[in-house]
Amino acid sequence: MTEFSVRLANRPGQLATLARSLADAGVGIEAFATIATMGQSHVRFIADNDARARRVLTHAGVDFDETDVLDTFVPRGTSGLAAMAEGLGKAGVNIESMYLLHTNAEGYHLAVTVSDPDVAKTALAG
Repeated sequence: MTEFSVRLANRPGQLATLARSLADAGVGIEAFATIATMGQSHVRFIADNDARARRVLTHAGVDFDETDVLDTFVPRGTSGLAAMAEGLGKAGVNIESMYLLHTNAEGYHLAVTVSDPDVAKTALAG
């Protein structure tokens, strides 16, 4: 999985234009987050087709970054999330972003971007 991080002007219609461009190209969104600060909207999303999303963003002239995403599952409850974050912290890995993909009775399926994916994979496995 890949996270696309896009910076847009924080003005009406900017997100609509981005979403329409992706939709018209048949790009599905698996996870999505946005926050506005200091006149910019920071949009992060995981697409169902990385190559197509990349083409749409490039064709639209939108500045974007790409980051590999780790797919993980944590047991339901705050203690599961705390244990995952503590494990990454002890390994010296910073969490850059996190998405809730879905939840069930057992826990949370998360997509996580981190400062060091290789170290994070080891920390999450242990």
